[in-house]
Formats: sequence, C-alpha cells, structure tokens
Amino acid sequence: MPSEDFVTQQRTAGRHAVVIGAGLAGMLAAWVLREHAGRVTVIERDRAPEGPKPRAGVPQGRHAHVLLPSGQRALDALLPGTVDRLLNDGARQVGMPEDMVQWQAGRWYLRTPASIHLLACTRPLIDWTVRERVRSDDRIHFTQSTEAAALLGDAGRVRGVRVRGRGAGDRATRDIEADLVIDASGRSSASPLWLNEIGARAPREESIDTGLAYASQVFRAPEGEPDPAFHCFYVLPNAAQPLTAVLLRVEEGRWIASLSGPRGLEPPTDAEGFVDYASRYPHPHLRDWLSKAVAESPVVGGRHNANVRRYYEERGRLPAGFLAMGDALCAFNPIYGQGMSVAALGAVALRAALSDRDSVPTTARTQRALAAVARQAWEIAAGADKEIPGVEFYGTARGATADAAAWYLRRLQQRVPGNPTLGAAYRDVLALNAPLTTLFAPRNAADVLFTRVPATPEHPPLTRDSLD
Repeated sequence: MPSEDFVTQQRTAGRHAVVIGAGLAGMLAAWVLREHAGRVTVIERDRAPEGPKPRAGVPQGRHAHVLLPSGQRALDALLPGTVDRLLNDGARQVGMPEDMVQWQAGRWYLRTPASIHLLACTRPLIDWTVRERVRSDDRIHFTQSTEAAALLGDAGRVRGVRVRGRGAGDRATRDIEADLVIDASGRSSASPLWLNEIGARAPREESIDTGLAYASQVFRAPEGEPDPAFHCFYVLPNAAQPLTAVLLRVEEGRWIASLSGPRGLEPPTDAEGFVDYASRYPHPHLRDWLSKAVAESPVVGGRHNANVRRYYEERGRLPAGFLAMGDALCAFNPIYGQGMSVAALGAVALRAALSDRDSVPTTARTQRALAAVARQAWEIAAGADKEIPGVEFYGTARGATADAAAWYLRRLQQRVPGNPTLGAAYRDVLALNAPLTTLFAPRNAADVLFTRVPATPEHPPLTRDSLD
C-alpha cells in the first residue's frame, strides 16, 4: 500500500501505524491514528508506571510543568473532559498575573485580574491521565521495554521500524512493518541518523543552546505559616539576570521549586546548595521560603535543554510514510512552559490533516502542518534565549532584523509588568492564543514606543494589592 495513500484511502482494518515514544506527543498521536488505521502500535523504551509516578523516559518529569490555555483547549478537543479530570485530581488554574508573583526585565508585575489561566500540576499526573484514556481503546497496542533501532524502507518510503528488547536477556531485534511511522521519541530522536541509513536526507537542524541546567525539589509549605497568597513565584531570565526560578503549587498540597541557570551558572543538586543558590535571585523571599519549607524529595538535576528545531517540512527532505512531531520535531528550552501544549496542538493538527477532504493530505503536507504548529513557540523561546550571555548557535545566525526585534521586545518587557492592556496582549502571544504580530499592532506599538515605563512594585507583591 503506498504510504502517501495512508490518509486518503478508505479506512481498512489492514492498515497499521507505528508511534515511536509513549510520552504526551506519542499518546495523543496514537489516539488520533486509531481513527485512520485498524491497528496502532506504540513502541516505548520504558515500562509505564501504575499511577501518576515519574517515568525514566521523561527527563523533565520531576520539574515544574504547566499547560498553556491553548494546550488545555487542544487536550480537551482530543480527549474531552481531561482538563476537568485533572482539576478534580488536584491540578489548579493559575491566573496570570493575579495568582503569580512574577519578575521580568528588572520589574515585579502588578497582580491585576488574570487575562489567561495556566493549568498547573505534576507532569506524572498529566501523563497518567492521558495514558489511561488512550489505553482504553483496544485498537492501540503498547510494546514496552522495547526501543526503536532503525527505520525500514528506502529514500522514497518508510515501511516500518526495527526494534530490540531492553529487558535482561532480551536484546533480539525484530521488524515491525507499518504504513505510517510517527517519531514522537523526544529531543534525543535518532531519526536523522536512521533516515541517512536508508538513503534519505536528514533534516536541516538548528540549535540555540544557553547550556541551561535545571535542579528541582518538592516541598510542603513552612509549618505554622499562613497559606501563601499566590500559586506561582516566577523569575524570568534576561541578559542582565540569566537565572530562572519557578515555585509552583501543585496537587496534594505540594510545591515544586525548579531553579535553573545557563552555562557556568548551573544550580547544585545537593539540598543545602540548592537553597543557597536561591540567594542569587533578585529578592531574598525565595531563599527564605525554601529554607523554612519541608523538603519531600531529593534535588533532581537536568541538562540538555537546548532549543532544537529539525526542518523535516522542507521540500525533498521526507520519505513518504514518516512524520516527526513533539520534541522530535521541535524542542524548546523548558523554562517557557511550551512543550506539552505544542504536543497537544500538534496532535490536533495531525487530526485535521488526516481528516482533510478538501486537499490531498500527503505525508509532506501533514509534516508542514505539524511544523506550522511549533513555529511561534520556537520564535518565542529561541528569540529570548539568543539574548542570554554565552549562548551557542548551530545552524543559525543573528542578523540586523533580529537585533531590531530584540530592541523592541526589551522595551515591551519593561512596560508589560505595569501595563495591564499591553500585558494581556503579551500573555496571549506567549500562551499561543494570538500571533506574534499582535505585539506590533498599532495600539501596542504606540505603548511600546512612546509611553514611559509604568510604575511597578519595588518588592515582590506577595498579596494582590499590587502597589502597596
């Protein structure tokens, strides 16, 4: 069966789709594919834990996570009722800026009424909730403790995957034939190498790497102290202050503290050093809180957080029958909280492409749709990280246009903390609710170019009385 016909033929029980990776992108891809194939096989290196527990194959799983509003809508469009279930299980909606103490570009934000709401909970809760829903469909089969080792096929068409076992005494390889293979294996994807091995061209790749390292620890609030009047304490980096901090309230009365710094300023992974590192931030409140809070986990570190984009959508790059999505297509610096939302939006784009009856939804056209979903998130994360001292570029270069845009965005960020109208537009763009051009609309441009920097709190606004 020609793989270009996978999305155009009448559905048949004989069609088989394979998804590499059982993370969020892979789970949602499998859920979409079940409507277009008689059988869907998900290949996963790990064994899925029972319940909302961390999984080794999700390196960011123990760090702070949020779902943007766009990601929440996409998740509910695919799996109706999932956001409500997460809320029932302890996730919470965090209003920006009302429920946050936020520092950016040298200023604390006014805690004005929320214009958007983030969904905050642990990553294992999201993964488990989605996984259990996907597992309920008997058209989807899981091959666990198994890793993909190669693609089958040639430069014109991918015909399946070669896999091998990862269990003790089980390293034998076997071939799984498929009409469509989706790589959702994450930022460490080996598909560029595998494509070369079958005579196809690997995608052009771009990387913007600040050398970011993470350290995270789970806490309970200090005993005997009143409940904090916020759900998130958030310090964003810039050229002058390149550290990031997130203190996020999650389910079961816990808080996740994630501290990160670029190359040369990496946070330590011992408990005492972790708390001491918090003294580097613009105000002592974070360190004071951490020093009194009750630790409920060891400190967990993380690296390899570069922004990486693979241009599979470029003409002539992709054999029929193969797609890449999620972090295997475009991976972001996690401090911007985009990855899970882009994964969900990608699955919605996949569903739309496979169901399109007005145009021929070929492999190439579908890959372009997946790439389009990731483009704005890439421009946000990569554009911000280009300003961090010591950043390393691969496959890209700065130009005069980038410098002009950076100048404009610096002025914007100085005004956003104290200008609710400009702030709402800025948050809509960051949340992937509105295009980047929104920031250059006449009303917003006038505020950026011609108004003074508005008054903002001198100290962290730990209550909603923003200027007191």
